[in-house]
Amino acid sequence: MTNTAPPSEIILSAPLVETPTAPCNWRTPAIILACGCAVLVISMGLRATPGIFLKPMTQANGWSREAFSLAIALQNLIWGLASPFFGAVADRYGAGRTVVTGAILYALGLAWMAFSQTAADLTLSAGIVVGLGISGTATGVVMAVMARAVGSGKRSLALGLGGAFASMGQFVMLPLGQAWIDAWDWHVSLLLHAAMATLIVPLAAGLAGKALVDTGPQQSISEALLQAGRDKTFHLLFWGYFVCGFQVVFIALHFPSFLVDKGFPANLGVHAIALVGLFNIFGSFLSGWLGGRYVKKYLLSGIYFSRGVVIAVFLLLPMTTASVYVFSAFIGFLWLSTVPLTNGLVGYRYGLRYMAMLTGLVFFGHQIGAFLGAWLGGVIYDRTGSYDMAWTFAIGLSAFAALVHLPIREEPLASRQTQGAPA
Repeated sequence: MTNTAPPSEIILSAPLVETPTAPCNWRTPAIILACGCAVLVISMGLRATPGIFLKPMTQANGWSREAFSLAIALQNLIWGLASPFFGAVADRYGAGRTVVTGAILYALGLAWMAFSQTAADLTLSAGIVVGLGISGTATGVVMAVMARAVGSGKRSLALGLGGAFASMGQFVMLPLGQAWIDAWDWHVSLLLHAAMATLIVPLAAGLAGKALVDTGPQQSISEALLQAGRDKTFHLLFWGYFVCGFQVVFIALHFPSFLVDKGFPANLGVHAIALVGLFNIFGSFLSGWLGGRYVKKYLLSGIYFSRGVVIAVFLLLPMTTASVYVFSAFIGFLWLSTVPLTNGLVGYRYGLRYMAMLTGLVFFGHQIGAFLGAWLGGVIYDRTGSYDMAWTFAIGLSAFAALVHLPIREEPLASRQTQGAPA
């Protein structure tokens, strides 16, 4: 199980070169990591909150859960579709302007969402504009900058740190957003969410500048895409991440309403999803730490298998307030623990130069699953009056993901091609 890195890992640990046109000595690794973590707290915290708006917005506007779910599903799909493009721009020109663009779109989309009066308005605002905003400010772009800021020995730990702060955002923003709804209403809460998104703009300064890995022959974007597209490991990571997206977004969006349907108070769902974020602070950091010491694919397989077990046990046992909290803690520990490991695998196997773009492509698989998790959850509920079938899908997909990760090759692809080995 111990991950002994081959000598070729030097391709990942080479010195970084600042862009000659914009030297900036104040952007130390510590500053880059701090700004990256702060951006992830806000960006990933805000994107975790749609579940608290599902009931009040659908009741106030007379929408079905399917209509609301479709808008959030589209948000996740747009996020996935746009991530490789935002990533490619960040890889080529630097992440600063990419993050600023995303933050502005994020704020505009949330503000527009507050004034949406029809399902079409919601689809355009929460679905398309917010989805684009998240694409430019979330883990794909930000974690690539964080990965480049440190040496190879600390890279997995840095990614784990990013995942931990992304989860901290969920822990902070969910109860805060619900408190704003309780104190005023959901319109005001969404406008305050939009104001929070604008705080990303000054933080982007710490992520600006174009840093490239200065090693050997340079790939073009098309060469990097072809190399990854011909590699079976890339496709396995894609479909493994699909499962993560389905499970995470289904639970984040529908779990609060699921608990209300079971007779629990509305604030229990908010506390439960916030608790998920709290425990994933530890889960993400631990997965990043373990990823630097053990084989990442086995860790990923174990995480997905464990998710299925946790969901099945929760549904089979009598449902109480205590069991909800226990479930939230366990599923939270596994929540975004896949992110540092998956992103770390992409960076390690394919190199850092186009890491943001390639993690964005793998993340598109995550967002296809997220689209289905959000939308099918609403469809299944409206058609059957319960979420039972969706929970069953989530359990079955865990087994699929656990198996899919086992054939993955973890060594750097450049090393295998140099030695003439098949990819």
